[in-house]
Amino acid sequence: MTDPLDTTFAALADPTRRAILAMLLEDDMAVTDVAAPFAMSLAGISKHLQVLAEAGLITQEKRGRVNWCKLEPDALRAASVWMQGFGQFEPVHLEAFERFLAAELADDSVPPAP
Repeated sequence: MTDPLDTTFAALADPTRRAILAMLLEDDMAVTDVAAPFAMSLAGISKHLQVLAEAGLITQEKRGRVNWCKLEPDALRAASVWMQGFGQFEPVHLEAFERFLAAELADDSVPPAP
């Protein structure tokens, strides 16, 4: 059995997945809209979305013929509590997390295809 923290941190370790989370901070998005800014196939984005979903960071829902993605911010709670145990980290707040992800996107732009 895999530790949920391992799954969360592994999902956050990839810059493409962090960029996707930053996009989903704004609103739910169709999978095709999530894929649009990336230089990779829809299948490649789908694999990233699957990793995020398995970590509980997003949920996916089919609405009509369109698959939608939604951020699940409470999924970061366990990681936040774990980091607080070191006494150096503040609790994860969505606004601070959004600023962090926006800064990462500004620094890295859209990551290249793998």
